[in-house]
Amino acid sequence: MVRTHTVVAGETLPMLALRFYGDPELHTLIATASGISGSDSVGAGRQLIVPDYSRYEVLPGDTLSQIALRYYGDPALSPLIATASGIPDPDHIDAGRQLIIPDLTRYEVLAGDTLSQIALRYYGDPALSPLIATANAITDPDHIEPGYTLAIFVGRGDGFGLSIVDRNENDSRLWYYRFHTAAIGWNPGVNVLLPEDYRTSTDTYPVLYLHHGGGSDQDFRTFDQLGIRELTAGKPIIVVMPDGGHAGWFSNPVSSFVGPRNWETFHIAQLLPWIDANFRTYAEYDGRAVAGFSMGGFGALKYTAKYYGHFASVSSHSGPASLRRDFGLVAHWANLSSAAMDLAGGTIYGAPFWNQARVSADNPIENIERYRNKRIFLAAGTSPDPVNWFDSVNETQVLAGQREFRARLRDANIPHEWHELPGGHTFRPDMFTLDLDGILARLRPAALASSTSMVPQL
Repeated sequence: MVRTHTVVAGETLPMLALRFYGDPELHTLIATASGISGSDSVGAGRQLIVPDYSRYEVLPGDTLSQIALRYYGDPALSPLIATASGIPDPDHIDAGRQLIIPDLTRYEVLAGDTLSQIALRYYGDPALSPLIATANAITDPDHIEPGYTLAIFVGRGDGFGLSIVDRNENDSRLWYYRFHTAAIGWNPGVNVLLPEDYRTSTDTYPVLYLHHGGGSDQDFRTFDQLGIRELTAGKPIIVVMPDGGHAGWFSNPVSSFVGPRNWETFHIAQLLPWIDANFRTYAEYDGRAVAGFSMGGFGALKYTAKYYGHFASVSSHSGPASLRRDFGLVAHWANLSSAAMDLAGGTIYGAPFWNQARVSADNPIENIERYRNKRIFLAAGTSPDPVNWFDSVNETQVLAGQREFRARLRDANIPHEWHELPGGHTFRPDMFTLDLDGILARLRPAALASSTSMVPQL
């Protein structure tokens, strides 16, 4: 939900722009969204809207109408770009000039709508309705015609236990956030990869939550380094790639000696609803998939079963599917790796004795019925490097566990897709491409959202 602010005595718009954006020159953006003109002075108690934005460098031949059409699908919204960018003559913009493009969504008025109801829906406060009226040049706020399309300033703000401490939304597709959360003892990062037309369409999109593997070199940036932009080019889906710890195992650990490391809480209770509130997503079962590599593949399988109504598709790329086989080798590895890399001696499942109920709740192979009516994709290597102990042990265990898991799925008559391929414990771009096509076929396709289902998203 977009940020709002109530002015206190002594505050000016440049001061507030410096606080919220790190740039006092962006006071024109706050003024545009808040219906203020002609002065930097604002009285105490006045309510302001603090929207998000992107920057655009003017090219030779550009016009504001063309730019508004490109970003909003409506050239009539060009005056908002002009005022936000402090342009005195909208008919003349110099090449090379940096424009401020306010983040907007469009809402089609329905019969019975009032501006107060719309302000409550988008801003959480009906008292902000005059700001919507001003931005849309509505002379009679008590009367709005059904079918009229409103421009609503929007943005991504705090919520669901998450506070944004760093962000970068300047890339055309890959947006980055870092959050403070009580669930994790440090500030985890998240990359959100958008479809190419996200800025220029009003479509709602399905979402893939994509989880990285374990190890000191794995984090929320891993899949960008592996070429996720190219792998998803032209695909109408949002991909969310969060931190999961070096050895977080997608769990709230039994013990930790470094503060909270509750990755399950962060991913499921906080990040998932934050994404649905801040982006144009299908916030429903048929709108979400989850996938991952290695430790992330285990996390995808675990989350799918444990939170049955959240994900319609699950994909495990070289991810273990059995915690207890071979005397609990994977559960032991989860304990040892987390103790060494994340928890300073704490463990995921408890030591020397496991929390057996937690192991069973997390173990994919003990929750087979929870995969019914879902799309399931499994991939594992058949020939790990015999000289590389880590590769050999990992993929040998992964393959055996996935085979056991597949046998249980077959016994239960649960359809699934599986692939055994040459090689060891590695991410396979060709398998991800194949998997992504299946994900898109299973989830709801991107489509224009109906006005009745619009929520405060960008």
